[in-house]
Amino acid sequence: MADEQQFIEDGLQRTQIDEFFQDELGRAGYGGMDVAKTPMGTQIVLKAEKPGMVIGKGGKNIRKITTTLEERFNLDDPQIDVQEVDEPDLNAAIVADRLANALERGWYFRKAGHTTIDRIMESGALGAEIVLSGKVTGARSRVEKFNRGYIKHNGEPAETIVDAAVGTAVMKLGTIGVQVKIIPPDAELPDDFEVYEDAEVEDYVADTDGESVEELLEGEPEEADEAEAEADEADADDAEADEEFEEVEEVVDEPEADEEATEAESADAEDAVEDDLDEETAEEAAELMEEMEAEDDADADDEGDDE
Repeated sequence: MADEQQFIEDGLQRTQIDEFFQDELGRAGYGGMDVAKTPMGTQIVLKAEKPGMVIGKGGKNIRKITTTLEERFNLDDPQIDVQEVDEPDLNAAIVADRLANALERGWYFRKAGHTTIDRIMESGALGAEIVLSGKVTGARSRVEKFNRGYIKHNGEPAETIVDAAVGTAVMKLGTIGVQVKIIPPDAELPDDFEVYEDAEVEDYVADTDGESVEELLEGEPEEADEAEAEADEADADDAEADEEFEEVEEVVDEPEADEEATEAESADAEDAVEDDLDEETAEEAAELMEEMEAEDDADADDEGDDE
């Protein structure tokens, strides 16, 4: 069987055993259990308000429970240890069962909730919350909450510090769910802190290898000077890098000047070619004019001879 499947099987078995104890030990004030598997068998620690009722006369009841665990849940050699609950009003399972019984006996839900949570706080709890969900009055379901003190709803403290339990009250109109959360008086919350009056600071300062506060403060300017020197060196390096970059830019700009000179030379060459063309055109035009004048003179001579 895969590990994930084994975890599911163990959790399901634990829940079924817990429900079995709730049904069998409800009158004894069942307050929860702890299950641990050992090489010698399965160790089960039961918490109850009335341990005598769990054990029974001559241990009759505890032997019956042990036999049922072996047959129904296939536990190997279950060993049951019963412990008495010192303060029942600080046990969420017992409080939830009591409140459910009070509702079944006809107590008004608001009176039962306030009375129960007041008893919890009077017992020294740091915080408590009671949630009733169902048809508390009338035909429509709703949720009623009763809060006192400080309570954690999520995170690791909610899993490890808060004592939570669920009960069920079977009414004529329907089932009412009872959820109880309690933070015990000795709980150490992660956000707790203490304020010491007239306390010496030296008693709470960590060891600094014999150095006094004045010596530590004197060393701070040196560290600041070192930091400033490092900053100056970094600035000098940046300035050198900028100079090198400018030189590279100048070198890159020189070809642009050559390009300009080349463009100027090409422009001059074009102008010289145009001048040459103009001179040749003028010479050709003069020759054409002379030829035309010579032809005109010849025509004139021919007309004179005819006359």
